[in-house]
Amino acid sequence: MKEINEIKRNILKVANLAGEGHLGSSFSILDILFVLYSGKANISPSNQNSSDRDFIILSKGHASLGHAAILENKGFITKEEFRSYCSHESILGGHLSKCSVPGVEVSTGTLGHGVAVGAGIALSSKIRSIKNKVFIIVGDGEINEGTFWETLLLSSHHCLDNLVFIIDFNRSNDRALKLDPLEEKLKSFGCDVEVVDGHSHEDLKRSLNTSPSKKPKALIANTIKGKGIPEMENNPAWHHKTPTDDDLLRMLEELN
Repeated sequence: MKEINEIKRNILKVANLAGEGHLGSSFSILDILFVLYSGKANISPSNQNSSDRDFIILSKGHASLGHAAILENKGFITKEEFRSYCSHESILGGHLSKCSVPGVEVSTGTLGHGVAVGAGIALSSKIRSIKNKVFIIVGDGEINEGTFWETLLLSSHHCLDNLVFIIDFNRSNDRALKLDPLEEKLKSFGCDVEVVDGHSHEDLKRSLNTSPSKKPKALIANTIKGKGIPEMENNPAWHHKTPTDDDLLRMLEELN
C-alpha cells in the first residue's frame, strides 16, 4: 500500500535523524494502527476528548515511533513535532506520554500495564453505560507478563465485550518462550478469538466488524517484525537499531 510505505519512509528518516527508535516493532504494528485510526475506531483529532470516544492503547509502548507516525499522518500531531522525536524538549520520547501527546491514552513503559489500564477503562465504560470500545495492542513478548493473563480473567468475568486485545504475533518471543497453542490458551481464559493476517487491511477490518458476544475479543494478528525491509524482517539485530545514512538511502529505495 502506497500510503503505508510512505509512512515507513517517514519513520526511517526520523529514526535516522534521532538515532533512536524500535523500527522492527514499529513496522510490525503499522498496518494495525493505520486501520484503527482510519475509521475502525471512533477516534480523531476532533473527538479525542469526547467521553464516548473509542480508546486505542499501545501497550507495547516501545513501538512508539510507529504510533507517532500514525498520529502525524492522522493530524493529531504536526510534522515538525514528529520530526523532533527524542530530541531535547520534544513532546515525543521513546515511550509516548498521555500528558503531552494528543491521541495517546495511556503512558506506557513497563510491559503489561497498558493491558490492565485498558481493561479498567472498558469496565468503567460498562458501568457508566457508555457505548464505546477499547482496543489494546499487545506484543507477544508482553504476554509473558502475568498481568496479561490476570487481566484476561477479570475481563472475562465482567463480560467486557467492549474490549479488544490485538496481539502483535511476530514470534520475536519464540526464542525465549513459545506461546503455542496461543489460540487455545486465550479461549480457555474466556476470550472470543480470531486469527488474522496483521498486515492485511481487509482481514483486520473484517475481524473488527464482527458482532460482539458477551466476551472480550482477542485478535491474534500474525505479523512480520520489520515488515517491508528484507534485511530487517524477523532479524533481532534490528529490534533497537537505527539506519545509518547509507542504510537509509538503500531502505528508502527498497520501499519505492
